[in-house]
Amino acid sequence: MSNNRSTTVSRRTVLKGAGAAGTAGMLTTAGCLTGGEGGSGGGGGDGNTLEVLHGWTGGDGAEAADALFGAFEEEHPDIDLDENPIGGGGNQNLDQTVANRLQSNDPPSSFAGWPGANLEQYEGALGDIESEVWDEGGLKEAHAQEAVELCQSEAGFSAVPIGSHRMNDLFYNVEVLEQAGVDPESLTSVDALIDALDAVATETDATPFAMSLETWCILQTWAVTMLSEQGYDAYMSFIEGDGDEGAVRSTFETLGEILGNYINADAASVDFTEVNQDIMSGNAAFIHQGNWVAGAYINEGLEYGTEWGAIRFPGTDGMYGLHIDSFIYPGDNPSPEESAAFLRFAGGETAQVQFNQYKGSIPTRQEVPTDDFNAYLTDTIEDFQNADQKPPTLAHGLAVDQSTQSDLEGVLNDTFADPYDVDGATNGFMNTV
Repeated sequence: MSNNRSTTVSRRTVLKGAGAAGTAGMLTTAGCLTGGEGGSGGGGGDGNTLEVLHGWTGGDGAEAADALFGAFEEEHPDIDLDENPIGGGGNQNLDQTVANRLQSNDPPSSFAGWPGANLEQYEGALGDIESEVWDEGGLKEAHAQEAVELCQSEAGFSAVPIGSHRMNDLFYNVEVLEQAGVDPESLTSVDALIDALDAVATETDATPFAMSLETWCILQTWAVTMLSEQGYDAYMSFIEGDGDEGAVRSTFETLGEILGNYINADAASVDFTEVNQDIMSGNAAFIHQGNWVAGAYINEGLEYGTEWGAIRFPGTDGMYGLHIDSFIYPGDNPSPEESAAFLRFAGGETAQVQFNQYKGSIPTRQEVPTDDFNAYLTDTIEDFQNADQKPPTLAHGLAVDQSTQSDLEGVLNDTFADPYDVDGATNGFMNTV
């Protein structure tokens, strides 16, 4: 997606221009220069280079990363920052690069990733930053308790949250819904949503439900459908390994009805950023995604309430589908002092405002001024504070560990990518958890 980027040519812009294809090799070489006593100097030459890996290379992510790292450089001009963005594959390229670096005993200073169960895959490779970051920065009291708990690994406090996305939003194009005669506020159940999809199909030329059939997209849509139809308790029982087969089956039946009748013809060949363009252009009515898509609308200058809108996915009012982004601290750190300074900054007010206003996410830090956030994000901040339930995301590392998530995606890839095998998918999900 295009975005309103600064025309100033910075180190960050040059690094992004290097492209994802050559980044992994470049990082391996660069890693030999950044660690320990032989690290390159920062500022006055008495420090090590701070190397940070992340996957925010386009659209809302690039804008947010530029704001974040630009603010860090302004606050810490004495630290030599080496920001390395690695795009592509829904963070798969980033995750693979991180894994390779850790296995080669060549860790970066920090890397972006999900906290929670996702941290289990790095057992033995992470460090504890409780005293240097969490205590010194006062983060335990400043951040929401859910975020504090999710940033702890077997090593101790190993991550710092940078923001939270809500996973139970349903976004829509205002004009398309008006043409279809659909009132989004009237959608209180999945049955009502399906009726609305029928109206869009009948009354307009737009795609009713914009979808990418990437397996993680299917998984997150399955999760929100289960929350909608079966409720919070059934969802939590499932991710904890004690799910009800009937609830899982019913969820697949409903999801199969939606995917089999109302999505775009090219769903198997497009990613979520491409299909989200159909919402912005008026070629589609609804899309379910995390509210990173709101970041795209915001950065494109589309007006909330007039051109696009959002409701809670029908049946999930009172819930905040919890997703958190964080920066993670490798244990054998090449620049521990610089890394601690960066992580204290990431958990602070300036970073949380600068990053999240562009990313379409919200601070996990509480009592942050909302002056720089638009009306949608301000409402989301209030919902986060007042939600009755905060079910953790299934598709983004909080609800289950990386291996289980990968197995669930494998089930979807094998059984639920048109034709939609409800029996096979149900058995696969039950066996996996």
